[in-house]
Amino acid sequence: MTEVTADEAWTLQRLMTDVVGSGPKSAEDMTREQATAAFERIIDGAPDPTTLGAFWLANRWKRNTPEELAAYVDVMRAESVQTAEPSVDPVDCGANYDGKHTSALLGVGAGVVAAAAGTPVVTHSGDRVPTQKATAYKHVLDELGVRTDLEPGESADMVDDTGFGFYYQPNFNPGVDALTERREKMGVRTFVNTVETLANPANADVHLGSFYHLSFAVKMTETLAAAESQSVSRVLMFQGMEGYDDVRPGSTVVAEWSEGGEIDDFEIATGDYGMAVEREALAVEDVAADSATITEEVVAGERDDQFADAIALNAALRIYARQDVETIEEGLEMARDTIADGSAAGVLDDLRAF
Repeated sequence: MTEVTADEAWTLQRLMTDVVGSGPKSAEDMTREQATAAFERIIDGAPDPTTLGAFWLANRWKRNTPEELAAYVDVMRAESVQTAEPSVDPVDCGANYDGKHTSALLGVGAGVVAAAAGTPVVTHSGDRVPTQKATAYKHVLDELGVRTDLEPGESADMVDDTGFGFYYQPNFNPGVDALTERREKMGVRTFVNTVETLANPANADVHLGSFYHLSFAVKMTETLAAAESQSVSRVLMFQGMEGYDDVRPGSTVVAEWSEGGEIDDFEIATGDYGMAVEREALAVEDVAADSATITEEVVAGERDDQFADAIALNAALRIYARQDVETIEEGLEMARDTIADGSAAGVLDDLRAF
């Protein structure tokens, strides 16, 4: 690699030539300083579009290290993210912003139920984010008649007032939102799809997320541990449907980490927790509209089916993630109790009135 003097900048073009651009087998990893310089330039809108596309693609084939991703997260939070902390300490649910296109989105219902059980929950998303441009948290909340075009301070107030809060990417993370058009022209996911889920606009202490493969959960946990711009002391991740933070039926791997310890992974059989249903049974025609209807009916206690079981289990995982219970079984019991006694419906009413 060519030596770079102290007064030479790590432009994206130079990083392509000297570090990451030589192909998946021979490309080198960047230092934290190099990754920091790269994303600072991207957030500033400085790179030539061709160079930016090449850099994103090189990162994709090389695969980013936790150190690189942590640098990207730190730049994003320093240069773009406007945080607003509620008085309570919620569970941060930053599911993939590009959304779901086949199965019901259960995170709104799960978050409402968890909030009713005393576990505050924060969600955040954009609006039809590339590459899938599918249904995310915002769209289900819109269908439910909940305000989503909130400034960060309003989002924090929503958490304190109702136990559930939504942060809207264009308002709390405008630098990343400004990259939407360039990301769409790429046609494939980039590392921005990963780091935007770690924006943590509420400065929550607990992160809940999802993964396709356990190795990705390990990488995400190591990224959060290496990030200097936030202090996350606990992470819970599981195999989610369509990569979203909705646990999939069947045998599901869960990865769990608490600060000072090692990453632990274990399997749960969702059927043992009342979610005795095949994945196909959670499919819907219109993800936004149908998910909103399902959410409303489940929290009102009007459904006793696969969707009710799935929302209760996902709520239990949020309660367990914050360590408000010692076991998932206890969380599931609490979730079902809040639906039965009307508390969950009350949270949804509060959200609509906010």
